[in-house]
Formats: sequence, structure tokens, C-alpha cells
Amino acid sequence: MASDGARKQFWKRSNTKLPGSIQHVYGAQHPPFDPLLHGTLLKSTAKTPTTPVKAKRVSTFQEFESNTSDAWDAGEDDDELLAMAAESLNTEVVMETAHRVLRNHSQRQGRPTLQEAPGLQQKPRPEAESPSPPSGDLRLVKSVSESHTSCPAEELRKLSWSGIPKPVRPMTWKLLSGYLPANVDRRPATLQRKQKEYFAFIEHYYHSRNDEVHQDTYRQIHIDIPRMSPEALILQPKVTEIFERILFIWAIRHPASGYVQGINDLVTPFFVVFICEYLEAEEVDAVDVSGVPTEVLRNIEADTYWCMSKLLDGIQDNYTFAQPGIQMKVKMLEELVSRIDEQVHRHLDQHEVRYLQFAFRWMNNLLMRELPLHCTVRLWDTYQSEPEGFSHFHLYVCAAFLVRWRKEILEERDFQELLLFLQNLPTAHWDDEDISLLLAEAYRLKFAFADAPNHYKK
Repeated sequence: MASDGARKQFWKRSNTKLPGSIQHVYGAQHPPFDPLLHGTLLKSTAKTPTTPVKAKRVSTFQEFESNTSDAWDAGEDDDELLAMAAESLNTEVVMETAHRVLRNHSQRQGRPTLQEAPGLQQKPRPEAESPSPPSGDLRLVKSVSESHTSCPAEELRKLSWSGIPKPVRPMTWKLLSGYLPANVDRRPATLQRKQKEYFAFIEHYYHSRNDEVHQDTYRQIHIDIPRMSPEALILQPKVTEIFERILFIWAIRHPASGYVQGINDLVTPFFVVFICEYLEAEEVDAVDVSGVPTEVLRNIEADTYWCMSKLLDGIQDNYTFAQPGIQMKVKMLEELVSRIDEQVHRHLDQHEVRYLQFAFRWMNNLLMRELPLHCTVRLWDTYQSEPEGFSHFHLYVCAAFLVRWRKEILEERDFQELLLFLQNLPTAHWDDEDISLLLAEAYRLKFAFADAPNHYKK
């Protein structure tokens, strides 16, 4: 057992902040500005609420499209087209993918799968032969995403779940996030309107960043950005300026939360995916923006802002006062792990390691501080394909992620060493195969527990 004195000395030596030390900045007092109402844009229409609206259930994509045929032209920013068009993926298809990934990996590595972990109650597999697993085939994804009538949302999600080919990832992410309309003919006008709207926000607000009412917000953003990774990308002056503008404008337009540390990390994946469309860099960590034309950078900045906003709409309770969303998810993770692997759960408890001490960051930064950037991009392919991927499914990914290290966790017999290991997991050399295995195990957990929450409630 760790003494109070030992724990205090550990925190002092490691200079590691406890979750309670994360600083919230609630300086966004200005009411949201709508350039459509202020005459900045040519078209005049009513402002839509910035808070997410619960999607209404519809029977088919065609029915939804016919009911909202004018939505994209009317500035309905919060219509979650793709999320509303398909409630979930084809369960049998994704389960078969999960089983195949796990079987192949186990055959190569000779490792037990999560199914063999103590305490995991799996639902029986369907007796009928499952359809072919989702494919990341470039031609299929490109064909679906460039449909000139309407994009079959469920088909696009199925194709994207197992990974999106790099050439079509920018467009596919914009579709899956709900930023772009399904109809390809409407996309240019939507992009132009949204990009113009974003820079109207910049013109109206950004000069106020040093005003007394906003200076704390901007100062914290300015401090946090250089701490982000990868440094080779973030420390490029043009990139730093872009991130500062995106985060400041988002904070101004979302005063319920303002800017909170952790939100800054969520800009990076969108930015690198969108800019790689114009670069030949093989690795997302090696992006150099110096040769990218200014107008292209402006468009990427606006697209990044809107897609990040769509993501945050679904997890904003993670960043409101006291971060209740994260507190709840960490508690759910603890309860879930206690059912999945009681031995690991008991080992952490015996050594007084609290889930909040390591899993807070997993929820706050969506595992971005635990994984290489290229792995985060692959993970987000699936998150955007999975209903409530960044909130609900992320819980099961974190559970699978923790159990992935059960051998190493059980070997540690000291509070300090256990916590250091959990805060510095050895993932530097992970690749897409590791992420595919993690996602497959996470989906199996969801399949076993999501529809029966009493399974993980004590």
C-alpha cells in the first residue's frame, strides 16, 4: 500500500498534475456573432442555435433528404445529416470484422484474445454466416463519397469503419462529421458559405483577444499551443496562428464552456488530414505548410474549425464547468473494467491507483496524448463512422486499451511505478494494425455490454 507521504513525494518529483489542476478559462462573454444577421454575407437568414439539437429518427436516407431538401441552402448548420440517416452500422458486418482481426492477430502472435479475459461475458455469435467485412477500398469509398444524387450514409460509414484510404479521407471526414451535405452538387456552395462565415467571425472578434474580458482565454490558448505535439508541425508560425484563431473563435462562440485545456488537441487531426490533401508528405507528423498557398491555408483553417465544432457539439459536457461528462465517463470506465477484468481492477485498487489519475486524460484528450498522431487519425476514421463515436464508443476503446496492458499492469507492485506506466504507455511504435486490434476488441465490448448496462453496474 502506498503511504500518503510516498504519493506526495511522487507527485512532487514527477511534476505531474492531478486532474483537478487543469485550468478552465471562462472568459468568453461576448454573445455569439452571426454574420448572416449582421449583413456580412449576401444571404440573410435566421441564426441556428449553436447547441446541438437531438436528431429525429427517420426511416430511410431518401425520406430524410426529401424532408430537408433546402436545409443546406438555408444555413441549417446543425443538421446532422449522416448521423440521422443511419442509427448504427450493420452489427453483423462489424462483428465479423472484429472477429477476423482478433483471429488473425492471435494466430500471428499466439496471444489470448479479450474474449478469454476473466469475467467477460460474450454474447453468442450469430449462427448465420456474416456478410463480407467493411472495406477501406479506395474506389468504393470514392464512388460513395462522390455520388451526384445523395450519399448513402450507412454504406459510407460501413466502408469507413475499417479505415479510410488517405486520398479520400479529407472529403470523407467532412461528410461523416456532417459538415458537408450529402449531395455533391451542393458542396461547393456550402464550403464557400461556411468559409466566408468563419472569416467573418475572425474579422468581428479576433481583434478583441487582448481586451480585458477575453485576455485570460487568449493567454491560456497562447500558452497551451506550443505544448502540443507534434512539435515539428505546431511550432511552425503559420500553424500556431491558425490554431490560435480557431480556438479563440470557438471559445467566444461557446461561452457555456469557454476554452478548456484539452480542446486544443482536437484541432490537430482535422488540420493534418485536410492539409495532406495538398502535400505529398507520407507521415502526418512531417507536414510542412511553408509551401502551401495562403488561400488554401485559409480554406483548411475554416474547414478545420467547423469540423472540430461538430465534434465538440457531441461532447461539450466534457468541457463545461467541473467537466461532468469526463467525471461520468471515468466512473463508467471503472465499472466496466471491474466486469471485464476483475483481476486488473482489483490490482489497481489494492495499490490505490485511482482511475481519475490516468483516465481523465484519456477522456479529456480522446487518447491523443497516448497514441502517435497517425494512429489517432486512423482511430478517428472509426469514431466518425460509429454512432456517438467520440463519446459512447470511446468508453469501450478506453476499456480495451487498459486491458491491453494487463500483463504489464499485474507485474507492477508499486503505486508510483504503476501510475508512471499508465501515464506513459509504450505506444510510440504502434501502427494501424494495433489500432485495428484495439477497435475490434472495443466493438466486442460494446456488443456485449452496451445494450445491457446492468452488466457493468455494480
